[in-house]
Amino acid sequence: MFANKISLAEASQKLSQHSEEFISLFRRSNLEVELYQPHLVDKQTPHDRDEAYIIASGSATFELEGNVTEVETGDFLFVPAHAAHKFTRFSEDFSTWVLFF
Repeated sequence: MFANKISLAEASQKLSQHSEEFISLFRRSNLEVELYQPHLVDKQTPHDRDEAYIIASGSATFELEGNVTEVETGDFLFVPAHAAHKFTRFSEDFSTWVLFF
């Protein structure tokens, strides 16, 4: 059966059992949904697809092409394909939904 809901608790549990800092949780057509929780340093490099972030927990500083902004739980971010970006100064409980499209 097709699941149309993924709770943050369920996604966090799956991520904690995974060796990477992110886990892919849903794919359909050109949409991929991940949960991402960097550890100490955000090692991301620019991606070849547009992406959106929805901050799931915690807070951080977000850098996009040299522009810096503070983010917290509930905030939405859009990152165009190939743009340099990263999270810095993130809280220990920081995690974010990532939607690639």
